[in-house]
Amino acid sequence: MDDKNLEGLGEHLVSIVNREKLEVRGVSRVESFDEEEIVLETDLGMLTIRGQDLHIQNVDVEQGQFVVEGLINALQYAAVPRVRGARSKGRSSLWDRLLR
Repeated sequence: MDDKNLEGLGEHLVSIVNREKLEVRGVSRVESFDEEEIVLETDLGMLTIRGQDLHIQNVDVEQGQFVVEGLINALQYAAVPRVRGARSKGRSSLWDRLLR
């Protein structure tokens, strides 16, 4: 995905310190959480955080800030949401990849 498809989205920042502290900006909602998995809705799609002994230290959805501590094992994004006003090509991304 190129930068043009990301225009109009809010600021998104992910920072990991020693795999023990994760800070995320651009969070709009905490979808679910437990000690092994946290799912966040961000400006760039759903973000799944996997690890061990995960504990949320700070959540401020008004400011879009989120901090978690624990052992961070993986981060995974789901699809990037469509930008409002962007024109669709009429084909799904799967079709785009198959027809290239």
